[in-house]
Amino acid sequence: MEKVTVKNLIEFRGKNERTKITFVNNLKKEKNNSDEASGGDYWISCLSAIRNTYKSDNVDLLDEKIDLLRDKIKVSDIKRIKDQFQRNIDIINNFKDYDFRHLKPNVNLTFLTQHKYQSILDIKGFPIEAKPCHIFTFSNNNSEEIGGIWFVVQLEGFKKSELGMFADILYRYLNKHYSKDFYVNPDYCIAIDLYNGQEVSYTEIENGKIPELIDSTLDDLNKI
Repeated sequence: MEKVTVKNLIEFRGKNERTKITFVNNLKKEKNNSDEASGGDYWISCLSAIRNTYKSDNVDLLDEKIDLLRDKIKVSDIKRIKDQFQRNIDIINNFKDYDFRHLKPNVNLTFLTQHKYQSILDIKGFPIEAKPCHIFTFSNNNSEEIGGIWFVVQLEGFKKSELGMFADILYRYLNKHYSKDFYVNPDYCIAIDLYNGQEVSYTEIENGKIPELIDSTLDDLNKI
C-alpha cells in the first residue's frame, strides 16, 4: 500500500473481523487521495476558510467564503452540489464567533512550509500519512518550541478517541522531523473536528484522558 491515512485507520477500527479483511485488501489496491486525511474535497471550502482564518487571525475571510459559496449555490442546478456547499457554509457559520486564540500560543509564530517527502511516517512497518494544516515555531521562556494544528471534518463528526489519533500522528510527525531543533509542545499538538467543534491535544493522550489507539490499531491491522 502506498500510504495509510488516519481516516483509513479509523474506518478499519469500525469494521468487524470479516469486513476488516475486505477493507485491508481494498486498501492495498487503492491509490489513496491525500485529501482523505482531513476530509477530502467535499469539505475543502470550510477547511480552507478556517485554515486561513487560523493563520491570519482575520475572521472576515469566513464571511468572504460564505458569500462565495452562496453565489455558487445560486448558479448550480444540482441538488447534491447545493447541499455540499450549504454544509460547508453551516460549518463556517459555526466558527464565526469561535475563539481561535486558545489553539495557539499568544506569542509571535513562524509558520513553516511542510514538505511532501516528510509526510509519510514509518510506524510498525506501515506508511502512515501525516498532513496537518499548519505547523509553527515559537519562543517560550527561552525555549524554542514547535506545535501544529490539524482541522478535520466528516459527516456526524469524529469521536474524541478518534480525534486523538490525529493529534497522536501530528505529535509523532513533529517529533520525527523537528525534535532535534525544537521542543515539541504537546499542548499545541491539536486536532479539531470542524463538524462538532471537539478538540484534542496530545497532552490529553499523555495524561491518559484520551486513549492512545494508533499502535494497537496497527497491531490489529498487521494480523490481517
